[in-house]
Amino acid sequence: MMKTIDEINEKIKQGKALVVTAAEIIDLVKEKGVKKAAQEVDVVTTGTFGPMCSSGAYFNIGHSKPRIKLGGGRAYLNDVLAYPGLAAVDLFLGANALPDDDPRNRIHPGEFNYGGGHVIEELVAGKDIRLTATAYGTDCYPRRKLETWLNIKDLNEAVLFNIRNAYQNYNVAVNLSEKTIYTYMGVLKPRLGNANYCSAGQLSPLLNDPYYQTIGIGTRIFLGGGVGYVAWQGTQHSPNVLRSENGVPKRGAGTLAVIGDLKQMSPKWLVGTSMFGYGVTLTVGVGVPIPILSEEILRYTAVTDADILAPIIDYSDAYPNQKPDILGEVS
Repeated sequence: MMKTIDEINEKIKQGKALVVTAAEIIDLVKEKGVKKAAQEVDVVTTGTFGPMCSSGAYFNIGHSKPRIKLGGGRAYLNDVLAYPGLAAVDLFLGANALPDDDPRNRIHPGEFNYGGGHVIEELVAGKDIRLTATAYGTDCYPRRKLETWLNIKDLNEAVLFNIRNAYQNYNVAVNLSEKTIYTYMGVLKPRLGNANYCSAGQLSPLLNDPYYQTIGIGTRIFLGGGVGYVAWQGTQHSPNVLRSENGVPKRGAGTLAVIGDLKQMSPKWLVGTSMFGYGVTLTVGVGVPIPILSEEILRYTAVTDADILAPIIDYSDAYPNQKPDILGEVS
């Protein structure tokens, strides 16, 4: 049994496609079997919503009068450092960026109350954002200082561009030490007092397509409440890891670089997030439709949490010191 993308798209246009979620397909396969389910189902929807630190946005703010060249200068959005190392009025804001006067971890653990992720959320929510910038001035861009307010509706372009999202499996973080530690995996209590794992498990996009048969460059996705696309493999993309017999990676593996029009997005699905003792980030909603082109693809989408094994890592020693040790695997 084989289907094509064109056939599925035509059924969608006609309102005849059967679309189910990654949760629903599990029971459907148990009830009808892989062969029958693959014949009936056209699309399985997958999704994840979690903190994704390698996220950010770029903007073209338009030219002032007189003109200013931000490239090579300094720029801040609501006092959060933005990157102006591009052209005259292009800026990039990373989710992890902080104000210069944030105490960070000088008083440990730091609170990290506000940063780039929060600015992106507020911008998407339609709030005015204060830009302050300084430049060195040129003959064609003579202005040396700019203070103004920006609103997303007035920007020429506002684009979310996340260079590593939707990690395919990840670590289970624990703490073997005698003290509480503060990590990007959350607060970890001493002496194995808790374990933190960040994944949507059986709902997660790349765990439902473990060999990337349908997800790739150009795949249209749900991103931050709007429409986005897979732009490239994400940074740290590492598909050649240990896998279970069902193809599911047993370590962190594939990642996605994704892009989309920030003006279409929603603060419900792009949330500035403070990680106590670690920093700020952006919690991002990503959803990917998987077309059921074959029984093999359908079988992969029926993965359950029990089928997914992840490594248990000590974040007090093994992780920070890049030791290969794992304490075990757990589903």
